Amino acid sequence: MNFPFYIAKRYALSFSKSTAINIITGIASLGIIVSAMALFVVMSVFGGLKEFSLSFSNSTDPDLKIEAAKGKSFLLSNEQDQQLKKASPFSAYSKIVEERVFFLYNEKEQVSFLKGVDSLYTDVTSFSTELYAGNWFESGSNGVVVGAGVMNKLSIGLLDFNNKLEALVPKPKKGLISSEDDFNRTTFVPVAIYSLNDEIDNKYVFSDLEIAQHLLGFKPNQLTNIEFKIDPKSNEKEAVKVLLAIFKDQVVIKNRAQLNESLNKMLNSENIVLYFIFTLVAVLALFTLAGSLIMMVIDKKSNLKTLYNLGVEIKQLRNIFFLQGSLLTFFGGIIGLLLGVVIVLIQQQFNVIMVNESLPYPVVFELKNIAIVLCTIYILGIVASWIASNTVSKKLVE
Repeated sequence: MNFPFYIAKRYALSFSKSTAINIITGIASLGIIVSAMALFVVMSVFGGLKEFSLSFSNSTDPDLKIEAAKGKSFLLSNEQDQQLKKASPFSAYSKIVEERVFFLYNEKEQVSFLKGVDSLYTDVTSFSTELYAGNWFESGSNGVVVGAGVMNKLSIGLLDFNNKLEALVPKPKKGLISSEDDFNRTTFVPVAIYSLNDEIDNKYVFSDLEIAQHLLGFKPNQLTNIEFKIDPKSNEKEAVKVLLAIFKDQVVIKNRAQLNESLNKMLNSENIVLYFIFTLVAVLALFTLAGSLIMMVIDKKSNLKTLYNLGVEIKQLRNIFFLQGSLLTFFGGIIGLLLGVVIVLIQQQFNVIMVNESLPYPVVFELKNIAIVLCTIYILGIVASWIASNTVSKKLVE
């Protein structure tokens, strides 16, 4: 067995004659365990909060979305439409027009986005499952699905045939708008209400595609975007290649992360800040380990002199304490990580901690968090052990 490792193992497993050193070493070991456990639990909790935050937008966002590269809209040719129908990477796609519209309801007004969708939209997203009142409109009807924010601002009632929701859009022309004749108008009947978050609830009113195209003065094949659901047997890279081959430079392709770029950046930044805060806690704990190793060096000074006189090199003496600190870090990190995994799995399975009566605190168990925690603890532990072991010098043992 390697001589420094043998001595390091004995020092790590045995108690010192000094009670103070034993207490400090115990505190350092406990600090490593708690740091590893806390870092893993916090990263798992934040992962759960991130997934929970993104779940609201995932209900409305497709796997892929294409938009016009120039201008607000593009023309979908029959050839392109046929190619999309035959494209194997997609299980469904929905044609969409989207534009700001002026809404009037019972003498109240609101500017929101009218989103005209075809009958396949509910196959592309799970948006229809987010309705808390009413049912999704039938294709070809003048029914609309409104957000809770729009409903509250306009005081909209469902299936109110006496007070219909009116939408106005300026007609495409040059010059100033001078009269009501300069607007395209249509009336809708609110048939359902959805509620996701304040931003989306105030933003969209969903209608039938053809009615929206007519209101906006679009051609039958003129669209603002197309949304896609990727087949489970396929992948995003393959789907993007197919779209590039069909549309070339006509459109811009965005995935789900790019559609929520600002939200993802914010959540990732918060995750990094949180990681560094708890890494700082681990740094403090591991420098307590360095302190305990330095005190161990002083306590074992007479033993080190004996070993040095027997021919043991300074490098080997340093390795003893470096390996001792590495062993304490290794086992402390493993124990702390196991405790963290147990806590996360218990919360996932039994919902011990609740945000409210119906919502358990979200956590996500991810293998990458295990790798991050182990790497962080081990790197910091190795640095602390190296600093402490370098206090062993020739001057000390002579």
